[in-house]
Amino acid sequence: MRFQPIIVPGWKDSGPGHWQTRWAHCLPHAQRVQPPDWDNPDPAVWHATVAAYVDRAACPVLLIAHSLGCLASVSLPVPLRAKVAGALLVAPADVERHSAPDCLRAFGPVPLHSLPFQSVVVASDDDPYCRLDRARQFASAWGSRFEVLSGAGHINTESGFGDWPHGLKLLTALRRRAIWRVAAPLPRVSRVQESVALP
Repeated sequence: MRFQPIIVPGWKDSGPGHWQTRWAHCLPHAQRVQPPDWDNPDPAVWHATVAAYVDRAACPVLLIAHSLGCLASVSLPVPLRAKVAGALLVAPADVERHSAPDCLRAFGPVPLHSLPFQSVVVASDDDPYCRLDRARQFASAWGSRFEVLSGAGHINTESGFGDWPHGLKLLTALRRRAIWRVAAPLPRVSRVQESVALP
């Protein structure tokens, strides 16, 4: 079964060495969301941009989001959520934290609704932009599996994540679950699971 990978970077984009950028070159048919302004994000514009990419997809979507991109991904309009088969939500940003820049606070409050598709939240136990307990709260609210990385920072280039083979394994597992869901949809139940892995 074919899926449409849609990569959703966070604030200020993902640089050339970032795992999202590298994945964009190796995942077949991958598309990368391009909002008009990376440095001064407007929630309405970012949400509309992600929604437009999902709306144009000709097959079920796999969202691959990082940081602020996670919030834009879980904020899809309800009718478009049916087009999403799965979402890998890496290092979601807590825009409600005291140290969050004003331009990011505008994305709050963090959506805490259940997601109608397979999802995995990947968090680090030392992410400066989101405490682990907050990431766990997001995963629980979204109904996501929860993967904890030890000492992984914001799971970006600065913390040593380039190709990130473990992330590709998580994406492959998500894709398999998405195939099962698309082929034989069942009533959704809570599936929050927590595991600990090294980056």
